[in-house]
Amino acid sequence: HARAMEQLHRVAFLLVVVGGLNWLAVGLLETDFVASLFGGMSSTLAKVVYVLVGASAVFEVVTHKSNCRTCTTDSATSAM
Repeated sequence: HARAMEQLHRVAFLLVVVGGLNWLAVGLLETDFVASLFGGMSSTLAKVVYVLVGASAVFEVVTHKSNCRTCTTDSATSAM
């Protein structure tokens, strides 16, 4: 179970990074790489990628404290 959660965390983290970099490209270059790669924003595949990125962000927020080494140390806990 722990191994599966670790793998899910890695995939989710990767998708959050991809989504963040895509938004950076949208903001700076006015280019949506996900849409470009998968046939436009309204394509089913692009929508699937957007949903997976969003779901990954929610997963990372919900599981962050248990996955984050900084948040689980005694000094970080006592500072809160």
